[in-house]
Amino acid sequence: MQRSRVFGFRFRGGKGSHVIYRRDGINEMLNFQNAGGWAKPYQVRQLLKIIDKYNLLKEENHV
Repeated sequence: MQRSRVFGFRFRGGKGSHVIYRRDGINEMLNFQNAGGWAKPYQVRQLLKIIDKYNLLKEENHV
């Protein structure tokens, strides 16, 4: 969940063990579920897909 903040995602709420992160300019939202202090593997894959789709890794390298 903290890794999503590195890429500009901000906490936007949640209920129970679920938390939602959003980023301006990106339609997809990230929904993480705390599983023993970790996000579930499929949720991490979703984050990685969004990072790749929007070239966020390149963007972070320029900062």
